[in-house]
Amino acid sequence: MTERSPRGTYLQIADVLRAEISNGSETAVLQSEAELMARFGVARTTVGRALKILASEGLVRSQQGARRTVAASAATPTVYDVIVGVIADEKLMPGDSFPPESKLCELTSASRGTVRRVLAQLEGAGVLEVRQGKGRFVRALPGTNTTSPTS
Repeated sequence: MTERSPRGTYLQIADVLRAEISNGSETAVLQSEAELMARFGVARTTVGRALKILASEGLVRSQQGARRTVAASAATPTVYDVIVGVIADEKLMPGDSFPPESKLCELTSASRGTVRRVLAQLEGAGVLEVRQGKGRFVRALPGTNTTSPTS
């Protein structure tokens, strides 16, 4: 955007993206904020305001651990969902070894920090356990009660 507008640059960006989404020219996964910043020549906050408008209109959806997607498209699985899916995909049972962080980073295309946060959530939920010097192991299947009921 080269000219100042009394309407607001973020509203103009939202209009452009809205038109692209309605014409079907925007793919299911939106460009990243950095790509949109370069494309329109604006600051991250301006792009963020435009995306917030589109999200409030239900045109785009944002998930932690995944890029923004067009709302009409299928939801992109989160890093959490992909990592939990490893248990089912590899038919892991309690006591089985869980893949290392490096393999999970490759599988999810996520940073090591993001993978570690998901693993910490699974450890906190009692799904995984860490054995010092040995790695992570499946403790319980996701969605099962890991504590015994009290009488």
